[in-house]
Amino acid sequence: MSRLAPSSSPRRILLCGYYGEHNLGDDALLEVLNNQLPEEWHPLITAHDASAVQRIVPNATVVNRRSLKTVLKSIQQVRVVVFGGGSLLQDSTSFRSLVYYMILIVVARIQRKPVLLWGQGLGPLRHSWSRSLVGLVLNGATSITWRDPASMQLAKHLGIKSLMSVAPDPVWTHPMKDHQGGGNIVLCWRPSNLLTASGWSTLLHAVDQLSKQTGKSVTWFAFHANQDINLLETLIEKGLVPTRLADHSSTVIAQSIDHAQTIFGDASLVIAMRLHALILAIVSQCPTAGLSYDPKVEAAARTANVPWCDLAHLPNLETVLAQWMRCMTQSPSKQHLQSIRKAADEHERVLKLSLNRIK
Repeated sequence: MSRLAPSSSPRRILLCGYYGEHNLGDDALLEVLNNQLPEEWHPLITAHDASAVQRIVPNATVVNRRSLKTVLKSIQQVRVVVFGGGSLLQDSTSFRSLVYYMILIVVARIQRKPVLLWGQGLGPLRHSWSRSLVGLVLNGATSITWRDPASMQLAKHLGIKSLMSVAPDPVWTHPMKDHQGGGNIVLCWRPSNLLTASGWSTLLHAVDQLSKQTGKSVTWFAFHANQDINLLETLIEKGLVPTRLADHSSTVIAQSIDHAQTIFGDASLVIAMRLHALILAIVSQCPTAGLSYDPKVEAAARTANVPWCDLAHLPNLETVLAQWMRCMTQSPSKQHLQSIRKAADEHERVLKLSLNRIK
């Protein structure tokens, strides 16, 4: 792992996020954020796997995000701290995760370092003390851009008075690719407690029938290498995957954002549970359908006017299959996608404005 830049280095900036954890969605956020930084800023990036981050930002100094002491030390050596993308401020994963980011913000403010929240989602905050803590701490932020209206609304409800704006997720601005199509059906699925055996069976039999009717094989694209790679095998072991579908399925691990866009560019249809898989598939102009395990996925699907199903209230097999069959004949509207991308530029505008004000 790279050493911290010496304290004499000019214009150092700390980028805090869930980076280097083999989740391609966070890699996409980091790539977009780094591309939006003015050239004079040298990034220090919190990450677990340094090599994964340095493939995206070769000149970065990597800070071990799993060592709170190391990250706190790095705050002393930068001019500004940016919390870049994702849903960092939530307590559904663990209260410990929320406290971790709150400590970083508080320490940065004690050291009088500007704190910027860029493209953030807020919540869920299930506990009253979580909401109180976030409301108190975020009032010290220099600027905040939220990625969805629900996060903005919650922030206002918590009494946050910092300079705030809302825009579509920053990954919408990732470079567009031309869609070739004609290839496999691609599933960007993840484990979910919302799905019972019956729910999984509905989805899997719908994919099986879709594959059979279209003559397409199925690629299980592991967007989060650690969490998604064994999903197909696990479902097969539970006896939930039809035999024909198992025979026509293969798992591919996402290696990079370019790899993902190549997969999506060739796909006949992408069915995505992962938020940034959904967004990148649409940016690749591929026919795309969403499966919402979280309101953020529903919000992105609604933003792009693509079909989606709520995993908590899954329709019957026939309805799901009919939706996907229709979707295969309808690529996302390029004109509408351009309007989303233009709106998402707000994150870059606020970031550069805030950095220009830091002498």
